[in-house]
Formats: sequence, structure tokens, C-alpha cells
Amino acid sequence: MTFELILVIITVIAGVIVYIDRSVWRPKRERSVTTEKEPVFVEYARSLFPVFVIVLVLRSFILEPFRIPSGSMYPTLEIGDFIVVNKFAYGIKLPITQTKVISIDLPERGDVVVFKYPNDPDVDYIKRVVGLPGDEIAYLGKTLFINGKPVKQLYKGVYHGEASGKMMTGASLIKEQFVGSGESHQILIDQEKSGQDLQTVVVPEGHYFMMGDNRDHSNDSRFWGFVPEKNLKGKAFGIWMNWDQGLNFNRIGQGIQ
Repeated sequence: MTFELILVIITVIAGVIVYIDRSVWRPKRERSVTTEKEPVFVEYARSLFPVFVIVLVLRSFILEPFRIPSGSMYPTLEIGDFIVVNKFAYGIKLPITQTKVISIDLPERGDVVVFKYPNDPDVDYIKRVVGLPGDEIAYLGKTLFINGKPVKQLYKGVYHGEASGKMMTGASLIKEQFVGSGESHQILIDQEKSGQDLQTVVVPEGHYFMMGDNRDHSNDSRFWGFVPEKNLKGKAFGIWMNWDQGLNFNRIGQGIQ
């Protein structure tokens, strides 16, 4: 049972209690010749129902917080980052069923996206979109190829990690820029680890190819395939806190490239 389902159930129960109290129990108390106190559970339901509704709306349709548990997105996202995800970036979906009711936009190459892991929808993953529907994707010699062209890479030096990120110290810090895009992002390449080559695959319609920025330490579409559009939960856009062996103030408020 997911947190979202629990939240929906609690909100419905509180709403039902408030409705029954207004239509049945309260009029009965007012007609009573004796003074009847409002039941404690009714008082709690009436007080908390608006709060549950606000949290449900915010979490289901607007923003949702996530915590980064692994190092697959170094150097962009670090272990212990608490990020905020725009839930309506790619459309408005109903809670629980995730049925899209309003289409807003489609993912762009380079977006950092939270999605349901295709092999276990109860698990959330976060990766970068590198392949759009119809794209030909290959990964050869630690270089990403999109539609037959290598993605531009610029060596920036040796990565020096802090806290849990120390495990990646010594990796090559690379600036990567997709063809035709004015924006860039950074990735890590572990020269000591053997390549994880992928021969050319074509991204099916309605699906996306995801990769972690920590290229040699990421469980992504190279190993388990494409992500259906229905699995997308939202676009990550900011870090609001980092807790990894203590509070890291330097990462608070950072955007996500």
C-alpha cells in the first residue's frame, strides 16, 4: 500500500465523517434536550480534513518531494539530496490510477525525471532522459550516440567527492551536451571500470530511454529497457535539502541541470 493510497483513504474517511456529522449527527445533537458534546473523532476529522485535501492536491498534482538514495546520478544529484519534482510538467494525472486527464507537455532530452521502475512500479527511479520516441540510441566506448552521432563530451578534470561521494573520487568529470541543445550537464566516467556497451536500439513510440549521469554506476535503460510514458511521475527541478553524514548547507536551493 503506497503513501498516496493511504493519503487518499484517510482523506475520504475524514470527508465522509464530516459529511455525516453535518447532515445527521449535528442536527440530532441540536434537537437533543440534553447537551451532547461533539465526539472527539468528529472534531479531529473536521479539523484535519482540509489539511488532508491540501496535502493530497499538492502531492498528487503539483509538487512531490523525493530523497536520492543512491549514487547513480552523481555529480548532478548526490546521496542524501532531497529534491522537489514538478508533478504537472508532463500532464495532470489522477491519484493512484495515474490516468492522465490533461496533457501539458512532453519530456525533452536532458530532463531529469522521476518515474516508476518498469520492472517494479512500486519503486521510484530518477534518471536523465537521453532518448525520445523514435531515437536510435547506442552506448559504445563510454560515449553516448544519438541517431548515429556521438554526444559532445568535454573533459573537465578529476572528480573529488565529499561524504558518500568520496567513493567516486578519481572519476573523470565530463561536460556533456546533446546535439542541437544549448544546455549541458555533467557526468562521471569511471575509467577503471570496463565499458557497458549497448548496440543501437530504437526507442518505441510512447517510451523513453533513461540513463544515470554516473554512467558506470547506474542501473538504467541499458539493462532493463525503455520507460513507458505512463510511468513518468514528474520533472525534478530543485534541491531543498541534503542530509548525508550531516546537513550540507551548500546544496540547499540548488537547481538541477
